[in-house]
Amino acid sequence: MTLCTPARTTNRPRVQRPHSPPEPPRRFRIAGADLSASVAVFLIALPLSLGIALATGAPLQSGLVAAAVGGLVAGRFGGSPLQVSGPAAGLTVVTAELIQLYGWRTTCAITVLAGLVQLGLSALRVARSALAVSPAIVHGMLAGIGVTIALAQLHIVLGSTPQSSAVDNVLGLPAQLAHIHPAALGISALTVAVLLCWPRLPGRAGKLVRKVPAALVAVIGATAVAAFAGLAVPRVDLPSWSSHALPGLPEGPALGIAAGVLTITLVTSVQSLLSAVAVDKLVAARPDGGRGVPRAVLDRELAGQGAANVVSGALGGLPVAGVAVRSVANVSAGAVSRASTMLHGLWIVLAALLLVPVLDLIPLPALAALVMVVGIQMVSITHIRTVTRHREVVVYAVTLSGVVLIGILEGVALGIGVAIAVALHRLARTRITREERDGRQLLHVRGQLTFLAVPRLSRALHQLPHGSDVVVELDGSFMDHAAYETLSDWTAGHLAHGGTVETTGPSGTRIAEPTPAAAAAHTCCRPWTPWHNHQCGEQPDERPDEVVETPRTTGLKLASGIGKFQRNTAPLVRDELARLAREGQTPSQLFLTCADSRLVTSMITSSGPGDLFTVRNVGNLVPLPGEESGDDSVAAAIEYAVEVLRVESITVCGHSGCGAMQALLNAGPDDPPTPLRRWLRHGRPSLERMASRRHAWARISGRLPADAVEQLCLTNVVQQLEHLRAYEPVARRLAEGTLSLHGVYFHVGEAQAYLLSGTDEVHSYDDVFTQVMPTEPLEAARAS
Repeated sequence: MTLCTPARTTNRPRVQRPHSPPEPPRRFRIAGADLSASVAVFLIALPLSLGIALATGAPLQSGLVAAAVGGLVAGRFGGSPLQVSGPAAGLTVVTAELIQLYGWRTTCAITVLAGLVQLGLSALRVARSALAVSPAIVHGMLAGIGVTIALAQLHIVLGSTPQSSAVDNVLGLPAQLAHIHPAALGISALTVAVLLCWPRLPGRAGKLVRKVPAALVAVIGATAVAAFAGLAVPRVDLPSWSSHALPGLPEGPALGIAAGVLTITLVTSVQSLLSAVAVDKLVAARPDGGRGVPRAVLDRELAGQGAANVVSGALGGLPVAGVAVRSVANVSAGAVSRASTMLHGLWIVLAALLLVPVLDLIPLPALAALVMVVGIQMVSITHIRTVTRHREVVVYAVTLSGVVLIGILEGVALGIGVAIAVALHRLARTRITREERDGRQLLHVRGQLTFLAVPRLSRALHQLPHGSDVVVELDGSFMDHAAYETLSDWTAGHLAHGGTVETTGPSGTRIAEPTPAAAAAHTCCRPWTPWHNHQCGEQPDERPDEVVETPRTTGLKLASGIGKFQRNTAPLVRDELARLAREGQTPSQLFLTCADSRLVTSMITSSGPGDLFTVRNVGNLVPLPGEESGDDSVAAAIEYAVEVLRVESITVCGHSGCGAMQALLNAGPDDPPTPLRRWLRHGRPSLERMASRRHAWARISGRLPADAVEQLCLTNVVQQLEHLRAYEPVARRLAEGTLSLHGVYFHVGEAQAYLLSGTDEVHSYDDVFTQVMPTEPLEAARAS
């Protein structure tokens, strides 16, 4: 038996396990919360789907088809269980332009092709690449689409028809204002008023009625007024489903068709993936922390959206994407599974088949007003404040203007170009200032040091007097090779002329000088070696003995350690940690050890991130079930590791010189019940075991323990293994043969690990800890 078996060499299949508990077994059972949430989402989706279809110039039934398919197909196969998909306002401008250029049947074919492209992208696992787009570009794109929608729908609100572009709509607005249709304007004004006032109804009664969606109330109110007043306004006209238009072969220039497919793919994918990430945050903000709801799997979500677009286009529906408004309503209504999304799609199907006479009463100006308000809300003040705070308002403004004036694809391309230019400007913007203080030359470097800043850096360095004492303060997070060599060469020359050079970070903490000698010494560092006393080739501080460390100097040490991690270790482990963040944790064992600061679990076990699920407490104690007295942290960790993470082994690791065991030996009956004493009572069974004649004393590599403290440390490991067997999940997994228990004793002074032999039958014979001898394969694993 060996202690350091690499976790990656097990033959078990790698199963992705999210941080949250897995979904329950699939049964035909619908939670009450899902049922009520589906109704709430349906009441919002029905009028919005009709309104978006109206805004695009597509058949009104296409909006219902897209809503139903988004709920049933994307809801079933997507990777975000609580995200609601359907026709989105962000696709209105794109779809309207395609219909105008190529007709409705070709637009449906383009939707099918875009869905196929999304399926291909999901197979290539590039979903997370969409998140690399600057938020300023995404928000600017959505705001530009919102402005375009609002301008187009304003003409319908005033009783006319919109023009083909946002510029034409603005130019035609004065003439439209001179010929307002009073009935259409009145119905639209009523709809807008209800939409704005309904969420603000005061009092307890207002809180109760606000549960009914404002969009539904506004459309119902406008429909009732138009019907009872007999107003002559255009209304919804749903033709028979027998005459519903289905897609045909794409007709038009191949380049234009490809651009349409690319645009729909880009907009639907980015919007859906960003919405899925936002839904995860909403679910995590619930009072229960989103327990039982898996996090979004973005590649699967992209595949679900692709399948929905293929089906929607094939059935004559609008393009489908994840939509924020309906998703927020779904989460807020308490949905717990994808059943709510799928049920909302089912209600849409029933409404489209059974409520056609009712839907035909809805005035078109009411739907136009509804979509206009949605378009205005897409220009979010919160987003503008965010991009302003991050100094990206130029990117936002250029993207917005490009989408409104030129087109979505062109506007996004302009935004990407400006974002790259802004990033290059920031990267090249380096301020270098010089001052003299207390006889020392201080050179402040603000910003990133790249080859673009090398001429100015070299000029500033060579203006410093020869033989002077120089402090170079680097206030940036990046230095490329050209800048490093410039600073290193100048430092070597300045030292040769009798000067001194000290390189510091922004807080004044000293960092290693960039000299060849320092670089050579730095090669001793490995990813896991920068612990407390490791100096990595640096000279120890020559401070007077009377200097006492203060909280401030300790804090600076911590900050310096974090800085070393960012510089030395983070680049080496970033890819591995990104994979772990993507796939979730899949440790092979639970490692329960003491909180002693001298125990470095990764060093003892040669493990890295994701290998061990570690629990540390004073004395590596495992309270017996039912004796926790309000502190269930250890029991919770055991349950989570065994039941959710499905670890294959549990290891209890004690160590020499344990202060908890010393305190347990010295405890008296009259000692005050401090928190430490109350916790150490869980170690009393170890004391009783050591004193019992029924149990032989533990041996360590063939010898008796050196003293009573070491004997208790060894006995405590054995006793805690017995406590583990009292836990029902552990006992069940042991009986199944899918879990094993191990005991380890680490002698700190000898840097030697000892493994408990025969832990499966610890109660039947002497407890023997055998020395773990390194073998050639083990040494090879460590070297790699």
